[in-house]
Amino acid sequence: MATRAFQRLPTAPAGRILMLRLVAIILSLFIIACVLALSGHSPLMLAELIIHSTLGSRFGLEDLALFMCPLLLTGAAVTVCGTIGLWNIGAEGQFYAGAIAATGVALGVHGSALTVLPLMTIAGIVGGMAWITVPTLARAYAGVNEIITTLLLNFIASLLTYYLTTGPWRDRISGAQVSTQRISVSIPEMWGIVHWGFPVAIVIVIGLALVLSHTRWGYEIRIGGANPEAARYAGIPVRLRIISVMLLSGGLAGLAGMFEVAGTVHRLQGGMANNFGYLGIVVAVLARGSCLNVIPAALLMALILDSGIVMQTQQLSASVILAITGLILFMIAIGDELAHYRPLARTTPQGTAAGSKVS
Repeated sequence: MATRAFQRLPTAPAGRILMLRLVAIILSLFIIACVLALSGHSPLMLAELIIHSTLGSRFGLEDLALFMCPLLLTGAAVTVCGTIGLWNIGAEGQFYAGAIAATGVALGVHGSALTVLPLMTIAGIVGGMAWITVPTLARAYAGVNEIITTLLLNFIASLLTYYLTTGPWRDRISGAQVSTQRISVSIPEMWGIVHWGFPVAIVIVIGLALVLSHTRWGYEIRIGGANPEAARYAGIPVRLRIISVMLLSGGLAGLAGMFEVAGTVHRLQGGMANNFGYLGIVVAVLARGSCLNVIPAALLMALILDSGIVMQTQQLSASVILAITGLILFMIAIGDELAHYRPLARTTPQGTAAGSKVS
């Protein structure tokens, strides 16, 4: 008899990936329900509470939008870098750099929101770009691994934020610890507590998808990522494209920091990034190199984060929430990998194909 074997294909149909992701999510939720039931919690009660608190109420939907806003930009930042075959692991640091630069403008420039907000936006983007400049030049001109350099700068940016919020920029009015005073301007709200940065982030992600798919620059980026040597042979300035992509990536993450300062937190705080930079890596992985896919991936990640907050109100520890999040993402990763395999019929030693009739 013929035996069955599996072949891994370089690409997988989008429909198959979506189906296996749904199966992975359902299976992970079943495992989580079993564990929660064994620990004395009611899975049905928790599920009802999570659905009502996230998707079933206006307050929950507003929270989802506020979570999605930075995740859209940090996810897009990592996705754009991945298009040319690079990994920006420093979106967390660039987020902080953008937040610091925007806060500096807000604290130092006095005027109306029409004047200060554009300056804060420019400062946030430039701050993120400046923070990734050294890894960019090191990668483009010396071939230094961008994963290490961008990652290490995250810790410096975080420590710099704590220094500023406990030292020169500390809140001398209310006495709040590890925080600056509340900035005088903010991004206008469009729906409840959801500010206009949320639709702007969606428009930016869609615009990036169109640019990467329908412009010469985007084509050269994709070719440079797929085969740098062939791109150089074709006359594409790969080094300049690496610099432009990495600076764009840093600017997107810096803009996310500005939106968080001016739209959500309204001040610079230690730890305000909430791992949005690192979670942007997860969003990019789930998006599988597509900027358009960043939107549903960010929604899924925001839903997981929001659900974790709801479960913490039911005496579930942060470590349990982290384990649940990791399980869901792990199962999705397995589903994505399985989507690349297809069964093949292996012929018998006598050369008879599987399924054929022997006379």
